[in-house]
Amino acid sequence: MQMDAAKPVRRNARLAGFDYAQDGAYFVTMVTHGRACMFGDVVAGEIQVNPAGEMVDAVWRELPAHYPGVEVDWYAVMPNHFHGIVVLTSANNNAVGAGSPGPDRGNENTAGGETPPLPRPSLPNIVAYFKYETTRRISAHRGMPGAHLWQRSYYDHIIRDDDDLTRAREYIALNPARWADDVENLANTREHERRGMTR
Repeated sequence: MQMDAAKPVRRNARLAGFDYAQDGAYFVTMVTHGRACMFGDVVAGEIQVNPAGEMVDAVWRELPAHYPGVEVDWYAVMPNHFHGIVVLTSANNNAVGAGSPGPDRGNENTAGGETPPLPRPSLPNIVAYFKYETTRRISAHRGMPGAHLWQRSYYDHIIRDDDDLTRAREYIALNPARWADDVENLANTREHERRGMTR
């Protein structure tokens, strides 16, 4: 197959062979399209979200209601990106019990009389829904249906242990205070480029 040299080759950032539907905690980062500051401003080291930022906050907090078996942990809405820790647990799995209707499924049953369990969500499913729902709400609010909100991909880190979780939480908590030096801050990036520095 011939590649178009003018198009960048996108690399899958997910860990090859890893099951992103298994129990565990995952630290995710999503960045806005073009790194545009859409969600508010950092003032005196604290984020002050605007209505779009409030919608991002709300969709994140609603994830457990949309996906039973999913919990949300610490998170930060930044002017042009989002950090959050999502936890997948089997203790509160979203599989539908035998004979009970699933969400939005009414009382339809299979030939055997039982409703099949819903598939367990994976991290990519959850991120895709989060991006879709935030884009839908913010585009409607701005009167710009079809507008891009997020970059295509996202960053994830599989949290391995309690120390790793503590580091991720500290990074999230300190992110607003470090905005001036954040690589996602366009003003900071432009200053580095002006000085001939690279990221």
